[in-house]
Amino acid sequence: MDIRIGISGWLYPPWRKIFYPADLPQKKELAYASRQVSSIEINGSFYHYQKPESYQRWHSETPNDFVFSVKGPQYITHIRRLRDIEMPLANFFASGVLYLDHKLGSFLWQFPPSFLYNEERLETFFKLLPRTFSEAAKLSDKSDRFSPEYPAALRKQSRELRHAIEIRHHSFENPFFIELVRKYNVAIVFADTAGKWPYIEDVTADFLYLRLHGDEEIYKSGYDIETLNWWADRIKIWSKGKLPKDALNIVDLPVEKRQRDVYVYFDNDIKVRAPEDAQTLMRLLKVKKPQEI
Repeated sequence: MDIRIGISGWLYPPWRKIFYPADLPQKKELAYASRQVSSIEINGSFYHYQKPESYQRWHSETPNDFVFSVKGPQYITHIRRLRDIEMPLANFFASGVLYLDHKLGSFLWQFPPSFLYNEERLETFFKLLPRTFSEAAKLSDKSDRFSPEYPAALRKQSRELRHAIEIRHHSFENPFFIELVRKYNVAIVFADTAGKWPYIEDVTADFLYLRLHGDEEIYKSGYDIETLNWWADRIKIWSKGKLPKDALNIVDLPVEKRQRDVYVYFDNDIKVRAPEDAQTLMRLLKVKKPQEI
């Protein structure tokens, strides 16, 4: 059981001289941030394909026991809206993500508020998603944009790849969606969005994925110590394979009592609250910084 707490992205000018030391060069911001929190979401991959050299550099700049999550391209979720996506998926996995190797935690697939629940499209998408490094490497070979040169050691890995889905339309608040994601071991993101979008706490995979965007004002408001203690208590329960008594579930079904890894990311970055909130929650849960492990 592993609890990872961190931030969504790291390249934010307002963080300089506040979270980042005043004399820290920009090129060293990832190295610094990855030693203050235990995980970071790579969100640049949402806007455009990253380069293989970038993933290799990010791997080399971070501690050995550090973990990234990678946000899937909006081209797949927002523009194609899951239509005809086999080649875009091949291009994404060929862009270098596998170079993160053992530092690759989960993939995050975020859908726009205008995307309604569509079982056929979602199931087709889930079937296309690679579930191991070797499956991802085979898919990347179909790319018409990149020529991946993944080493044999990565290509042969049977290590599992994890996927989480963040939804933003109330049509997903139905038992058919819960049944579908459980079938494919895809985690529903527990997304705190200050009440703007749906919040679901159904446990649907062998890990959990939380995104805390702000509890009063999305992307802006920080979390007070009382609220962070509330989240800490909840995370302890989930990580032990149990459910909070007041869990906000769509489906009232028993969950297998097994320890689960938990990924938690603060995305309330506008007022430089994300790093502070992440570090506070780490202390409450006794999650060590990577260099201390």
